[in-house]
Amino acid sequence: MYKRQVWYYKIHRELLEFDRRRTLSPAGSLLVLIFLGWTLIAPLISFHNTGKAIAHAQRAAGLPVTCSPAACTWLAFLFGLNTWYMQRQLNLVVDAYPGAAPGTGVLLAA
Repeated sequence: MYKRQVWYYKIHRELLEFDRRRTLSPAGSLLVLIFLGWTLIAPLISFHNTGKAIAHAQRAAGLPVTCSPAACTWLAFLFGLNTWYMQRQLNLVVDAYPGAAPGTGVLLAA
């Protein structure tokens, strides 16, 4: 359970570092899962918003948008496959910059 929370924080931090034009709160997203995880609606909204952030990152990388926020939400009910789906979609953004070393700046599309 803690691995998923660490992963969730890290992808939000990476999305924030990738495109500073977007306003993301990695800690806020993590706190939603920790303190409101017992509710059904709050984590689903957070997953949906994460899907939108990944779609924006794909667009900023100049890629076709393949990440569906709805899939990020509903795959949570299917054995938690939303984490696999979100990571897979986020990997497409990373793969768009094959020679970029970690921590280097990249050009973003409009």
